Amino acid sequence: MSNFKSHTKSDRFRFRRRRVRGKISGTAARPRLSVFRSHRQIYVQLIDDAAGRTFLGFNDKNIKIKSRVSRAKELGLELAKRAVAKKIKQVVFDRGGYRYTGRVRALAEGAREGGLIF
Repeated sequence: MSNFKSHTKSDRFRFRRRRVRGKISGTAARPRLSVFRSHRQIYVQLIDDAAGRTFLGFNDKNIKIKSRVSRAKELGLELAKRAVAKKIKQVVFDRGGYRYTGRVRALAEGAREGGLIF
């Protein structure tokens, strides 16, 4: 690997994503809370990697709040509410290579406020 500055932004994202995913994995007892952040929306899933199964999947398209950060927090609360209804209380947080700030952090805080433990 050469000098870090010579890598593109997408290279650095890919390295971060691979480093994060190499350390965590979801199970039936403790699924992986996976985050995908596009420019406009944010998407979350609860995944059991051992069985290759997705328990829940949501996005913030139907949340009628103007601020993207506020929508992410509301999405975290909604995800936690539905996960607790399915008797899922503990998860492993997969930030997906994104930095833990802004919408990713708001989503995590909303999920914790809703009752998920990670």
